[in-house]
Amino acid sequence: MKLETERLEIIPCTQGSAQIAVEQSYDNGPQISMSLEMLKADATSLGWGTWLVVERRNGKVIGDIGFKGKPDADNQVEVGYGFLKEHWNKGYATEAVGAIMQWAFATGLVEVIIAETLLDNYGSMRVLEKLDMKKVGTSEEMVNWKLVK
Repeated sequence: MKLETERLEIIPCTQGSAQIAVEQSYDNGPQISMSLEMLKADATSLGWGTWLVVERRNGKVIGDIGFKGKPDADNQVEVGYGFLKEHWNKGYATEAVGAIMQWAFATGLVEVIIAETLLDNYGSMRVLEKLDMKKVGTSEEMVNWKLVK
């Protein structure tokens, strides 16, 4: 399973695909190892954890995106993402996150996608706005977002 956009391949993390990240010394946080543990415990969680974002033109991992688990009882998932700084402001996040959001809705298991951003993470806020997510609340540190199918 993988998703393709004009510039990207988006590959769910498995032991095999995670090897690409290891070979390229890609380390953008603990998401990959957490996703592999989730998959090890529940094989049906494939796609509901981390996905690697790879530039099609050169095969480089430039970021990771994904969900924080399978859809809950309300058919809701939370999306998250992170890209290496040298790939910010190029539209990659919007392209990749939009693709997995479409995938999630297409499964028929998801009715609502939520996200959160830090209050001062304007770049990430702009990504969510471009994907038609709406602000639904704030806390001391976070802005909460929501998109209904």
